[in-house]
Amino acid sequence: MSNNTKQKKSIEKLNDNKEVDTQVSESEQHKLRKEKLQSLREAGYPFPNDVKVDISCKDFRDKAEKISSTDSNEDAPKEIHHLAGRLVAIRSMGKAAFCQIQDHSGRLQFYIRKDEVSEEEFKTFKQLDIGDIVAVTGYGFVTKTGEPSLHATSIRMLVKCLHPLPEKWHGLSDVEARYRKRYLDLIVNPNSREIFKKRSKIVSYIRNFLEGRGYLEVETPVMNTVASGAAAKPFTTHHNSLNLDLHMRIALELPLKKLVVGGLERVFELSRVFRNEGISTQHNPEFTMIEFYQAYATYEDLIELTQELITGLCNEISGSTKLTYGETEINFQAPWQRLTMIDAVHKYASVDKSNDLKTMDGVKQAAKDLGHQDLLELDDAGRILYEIYDREVEDKIIDPTFITQFPKVVSPLARPNDNDPNFVDRFELIVNGMEVANAFSELNDAIDQRQRMEEQAGAKSAGDEEAMDLDEDFVTALEYGMPPTAGQGIGIDRLVMLLTNSTSIREVILFPTLKPR
Repeated sequence: MSNNTKQKKSIEKLNDNKEVDTQVSESEQHKLRKEKLQSLREAGYPFPNDVKVDISCKDFRDKAEKISSTDSNEDAPKEIHHLAGRLVAIRSMGKAAFCQIQDHSGRLQFYIRKDEVSEEEFKTFKQLDIGDIVAVTGYGFVTKTGEPSLHATSIRMLVKCLHPLPEKWHGLSDVEARYRKRYLDLIVNPNSREIFKKRSKIVSYIRNFLEGRGYLEVETPVMNTVASGAAAKPFTTHHNSLNLDLHMRIALELPLKKLVVGGLERVFELSRVFRNEGISTQHNPEFTMIEFYQAYATYEDLIELTQELITGLCNEISGSTKLTYGETEINFQAPWQRLTMIDAVHKYASVDKSNDLKTMDGVKQAAKDLGHQDLLELDDAGRILYEIYDREVEDKIIDPTFITQFPKVVSPLARPNDNDPNFVDRFELIVNGMEVANAFSELNDAIDQRQRMEEQAGAKSAGDEEAMDLDEDFVTALEYGMPPTAGQGIGIDRLVMLLTNSTSIREVILFPTLKPR
């Protein structure tokens, strides 16, 4: 029997062995690992910084799969590659071992024998622990079980991991620990890595989509003297040098519309916004939003653009317009349902169509029939209608639906509808009970805008912490003339939730806001 044949049989036998789990506590392992590190340092181990990687684990696997474990010419020159990553498995049998290395692309099995690397390298290898970062050089082969692998000709330790990784079969299962130690979550949970890779692809796709339609990406201030652009409570900070209180932005809207006034007719910004509100599966105090504005367009134009954008995203990320979210199938195939807010209340809240929801008597009767007695105290029909919609309708909508024609009272920055000035030309995109996008034909009447902002400022003075401030500079910009414009905001985090089947916003934010322990 040739040495190569013996070697292959040895490999296959070793590949069938399972790693034996140790029962050493985490604190004891931490101590032992630190002692190993100290020993290596005292021995003068260099911990090299000259590593050059020429292939990823995934690409190496793909290459190795083409190699036949039985038909290859064993005497042919071997193509040598250099890889690096985190050691995530060791199955040792004394003078040989099967291990797994993990890099950004995934995992790769490698095989190492004492008589095929230097004595010093194998001595260092015996000091390795799960979690250490290593560089491995070698050539490809495929085991009889069909596993693409690397046959190591050299191995070096690059970084010592001083803490044990979570138990290999269950990963990091503690949800709060996953959010607090996202770096550890990313090491041991492949699904988490995939979510954030997809998030990056989603953001890139949206940018390319808008740039391909002539939109210009811009940056606007994060801190402002005025909290405006949305109904939300801001975070406030203080600038010491100017002795000035500043608000973290709650929206991107007003500065972007100033740019439209200035002649930048298609603009967008994709950035963080901050709202001092509750935390839930759908809310994080800081979140990512994209807002874009287009001159000489209406909210109906943005309905078409939004359908095109998101259906394209579905196909790009998932390969289909039918997605599973939890146990629900959501159909993103266009065209999507469109309902006015009144029609949505009739349909989803089972309010009789004979009930005129444009009148005070009509909305109060609906509120009474639905058991919302507290709404009877409100003195605005539009406000009552919106509250009924918010409580009874939104969470019942599954497939993407455009809800249009919002009451003017809840839309202080939107253009009034030509046929009924008590309503505005606005839509929200609702998917699986969540608001994903909000858009409207922009109010460009400076006189009307000032009046509405003054009403908002009055409400804020009366104790409404979410009411907007009067932004004098924005109103002045409108006085110079803003062309008819449509604008939209899309919550990136919620969109990523839908496209990655993530039921909590914390799953799609790398470092969500958490209360310190």
